Amino acid sequence: MGNKANGSAETIAVIGAGIVGVSAAIWLARDGHKVVLVDRLAPGEAASHGNAGVLASCSVVPVTVPGLIAKAPGMLFDRESPLFLRWSCLPRLMPWLLRYLSHCRMEETERIAAALTPIIGDSLEQHQALAHGTPAERWLVPSDYVFAYRDRAAFEADALIWRLRGENGFTWDLLEGSALSDTEPSLGPDFRCGVRLAGHGHIKDPGRYVKDLATHLEGLGGEVRQAEVQDFVFDGETLAGLETSAGRIDCDQAVVAGGAWSGSLTKRLGLAVPLESERGYHVELLEPSLMPRAPVMVTTGKFVATPMDGRLRCAGIVEFGGLDAEPSRAPFTLLLKQVKQAFPALTWSGVVEWMGHRPAPSDSIPLIGPLASRPDVHLAFGHHHVGLTGGPKTGRMVADLVAGRRPNFDLSPYRPERFS
Repeated sequence: MGNKANGSAETIAVIGAGIVGVSAAIWLARDGHKVVLVDRLAPGEAASHGNAGVLASCSVVPVTVPGLIAKAPGMLFDRESPLFLRWSCLPRLMPWLLRYLSHCRMEETERIAAALTPIIGDSLEQHQALAHGTPAERWLVPSDYVFAYRDRAAFEADALIWRLRGENGFTWDLLEGSALSDTEPSLGPDFRCGVRLAGHGHIKDPGRYVKDLATHLEGLGGEVRQAEVQDFVFDGETLAGLETSAGRIDCDQAVVAGGAWSGSLTKRLGLAVPLESERGYHVELLEPSLMPRAPVMVTTGKFVATPMDGRLRCAGIVEFGGLDAEPSRAPFTLLLKQVKQAFPALTWSGVVEWMGHRPAPSDSIPLIGPLASRPDVHLAFGHHHVGLTGGPKTGRMVADLVAGRRPNFDLSPYRPERFS
């Protein structure tokens, strides 16, 4: 694909105005294409508003590590565990869950980590290139990323995770005793061991960051439309447009970047993706009395505390419960309890709660690239909990593929047809 035969730029519709869709739209517009960004919500709502805000380059190890199958039942019944399941959803969820758990093998864990590294491993640099010179740049903060452990034994229990990070090019400093408290004095005394990774970053307001990027897109000549995409329109084998709740949008190519809502669109294209919502939760603590110097992963509760603009966002929890159910109370209660344990000196004036949907394909690898059966439709979704981290690189990959530029790494792990 690429530019039309007469040399004029193509019109490309990008479905989904989160970080992945906005990134793809910007890189396509910078290539000279006419871009229409369409979403049922305004840019930067949904998961791109409520994520942890961390450019978590090192988060290449999937949830499905060896041993998860043995641990999962106990975690589901443990009130202190960050894993939740809405049991009423289990019958519908079971086929996906079985496929998901089939990847809890060492060779699969290693394969997935190697596949995620090119997408998220240089996240800070990718965000800097995307946001440079735009209104969004003010929200981007280079920083360390700190993992807090109770002690050396707890760190060593995660040896597999750190081995895989090391094998994929990440380095870190191990902090013990006063080295950890000097690095991150906001933590309570229960934490005596930590890891500091340089070269990461965070976004001080993810929702406003994406909105500012969308404003930049409009400055490049792109259009932003708020409508729900209902179907694709083909003229024979060629894409002609999209049918939306606000009328037809003519286009030559399309990018599906609708996050957890992408599955219904791919079904219309003949591809049934095993995709579920990995529901994520956060609490924002307003006017906090103290602020971590950098994002902190509190390993005892598997949540991240990220300093933001006038507030501290604490995000974590994995809940499988579908796209339609209301938020559960227990995850909010658990998050606040864990925050108080990790930061005992912390006080705040108010709390804002949020729950959103992260797109989880059964093999934990995003779908990126054109459909073999419909090469004028590209997919760009399925990033689980690293959508903000991997959004800019994914968007650049989409623009490269549209232009016929081949990235310098193996694209086969992301092929949509792996689910055919």
